[in-house]
Amino acid sequence: MKKKRVGIIGCGNIFPMHAVSVQLSGLAEVVAVSDVKEDRAKNAAKKYNCDYYLDYNQMIKEADLDVVHVCTPHYLHAPMVIAAAEAGKHVLTEKPMSITVEEAQQMIKACEDNNVTFGVIFQNRWNPGSQLIKTELESGRLGRILGARCSVTWKRSDEYYSKSDWKGTWDKEGGGVIIDQAIHTLDQMRWFINDEIKYVSANIENRTHELIDVEDSAEGVIAFNNGVLASFYAINYHSYDAPVEVELHCENGFARVYSDKGTVLYNNGTTLSADKDESLSIDYGEGVKNYWGVSHSKQIKDFYEELENGVKVTVDGHEALKTQKLVAAIYESGKSKQRVYF
Repeated sequence: MKKKRVGIIGCGNIFPMHAVSVQLSGLAEVVAVSDVKEDRAKNAAKKYNCDYYLDYNQMIKEADLDVVHVCTPHYLHAPMVIAAAEAGKHVLTEKPMSITVEEAQQMIKACEDNNVTFGVIFQNRWNPGSQLIKTELESGRLGRILGARCSVTWKRSDEYYSKSDWKGTWDKEGGGVIIDQAIHTLDQMRWFINDEIKYVSANIENRTHELIDVEDSAEGVIAFNNGVLASFYAINYHSYDAPVEVELHCENGFARVYSDKGTVLYNNGTTLSADKDESLSIDYGEGVKNYWGVSHSKQIKDFYEELENGVKVTVDGHEALKTQKLVAAIYESGKSKQRVYF
């Protein structure tokens, strides 16, 4: 089996999660990297013994790639994915897909028109706790979901935003705590409930930050067609990054996510739980936040296995678009102060 030749656009904070995961997959190898900052591109190329480019279009054109990974600021995801697709390359992009639903749809169309595979990173679905809860829900043992809630209370100070030329902006990041910090947890909850959304009603505010225009606080309800009301609460002005929480109240018990751990408590007293396996930890290098864990590697390996076997990837563009539409609806509702119907 010939390994897939991979080019990665963006050599910033999330780059190691992709580069290390590609190498560990055994199915692909990093052969080129691109970044507008030459020092970052050079360092990455040296570490992976590969070519580097300052222009991603040049890399896509010259590097003889099979797959392109996009690890750049949110507003660049759409043009980069579309450029790779139009060159006939398969693509895997970081979340969010883009900063608008319209761009996300254009990305899907470009990949379908050029017959290439398109995947989006939502690695928390691969956490052992998430997998346990999904299995119990799909088995029917928990019965019907009656209600749900999730919370993300993290810390992102003005100092944090001052170090970035794109974070905390509507035009480049696409929002604040919802599109950047809470999106994974919202995706988890939506994936667990697995039903079409009827409407979203939300409030968004910037309550504490001075350097940004986007929201640092959001709360509301997501009403699903099956009758489930799912509430959410997200802030990024807490004193620390508290463990994320998701709770599902079901006919036959509760399913709860607390940080990476998943627990199912049945009404008959049976309790099941699953947590991250510390023995499987991967050294992604200095500066990588520990809560990212190994689930990036799991999703990326699955992506390459699915690509090799010619089957639909687990989180393709259409699946990720569902969460993109949810995020967009939260913002539309928060700005208009009205329900947004799907």
